[in-house]
Amino acid sequence: MELNNGYAIPCPGFGTFKTPDGDVCVDAVREAILAGYTHIDTAAVYGNERSVGEGVRQAGKPRGELFITSKLWNTERGYDNTLRACEKSLQDLGMDYLDLYLIHWPANELQFGSKATGINLDTWSAMERLVDEGLVRNIGLSNFYPSHMAPILAAANIAPAVDQIEYHPGLLQEETVALCKEQGILVEAWSPLGRGRLLEDATLAGIAAAHGKSVAHVLLRFCVQNGVLPLVKSVHTERIRENLNFLDFTLNAEEMTAIAGLPETRVGSHPDTATF
Repeated sequence: MELNNGYAIPCPGFGTFKTPDGDVCVDAVREAILAGYTHIDTAAVYGNERSVGEGVRQAGKPRGELFITSKLWNTERGYDNTLRACEKSLQDLGMDYLDLYLIHWPANELQFGSKATGINLDTWSAMERLVDEGLVRNIGLSNFYPSHMAPILAAANIAPAVDQIEYHPGLLQEETVALCKEQGILVEAWSPLGRGRLLEDATLAGIAAAHGKSVAHVLLRFCVQNGVLPLVKSVHTERIRENLNFLDFTLNAEEMTAIAGLPETRVGSHPDTATF
């Protein structure tokens, strides 16, 4: 896939949310790269950036052939804090630059009242400086809805390249996705499998059987056919490899409609009510 500034971003991404720091994370990242993943996604709050960096080094693939993402945690919002937080992430990863750096969650009015917009704008200004200084190649958002994005889109010197949101059947975030497409912002899907809740769905099981694929493959394929880049994760080598096998088949229009019509479900927090 391609970002709005011409950079290529590999699909899918390999996520490391809740992957334990230490050998488990090192091994998972190494095996993912050896299996063919070149896009690795982590975050400061995951507490595993050092292990992600070590896994990358053990895989032995040249840094320039990889796409590494990390995210700014909520306690580090604001101009100066953002600059320091990025430097810390780079130090922990053992890298000179990030391919993508995201604001993990927007400051919202519930927690910050009228100051929320200013906090988000100050944070974005620092993100732009990180690009200017060559520490980050692309910048973006995570869990931002249209109301959070609008002030940034109006003021930005560098447009967000990505918005990483919870996205899966049952939570298609149509308003957010529509705005992102209008603005040329790539949507990334975290929890494209609904944290496993969708894996036993009968509709999905029937579609998977018709293609000789797993339900996970169907869910990942659904994302891609909607122009959304999925993040997949596992700590088991065979599953890591298996999760790549969704690019060689196509869901038909009837199947896409059936998947899109699954009942509403949310597995994560809502950006307007999150207080962490």
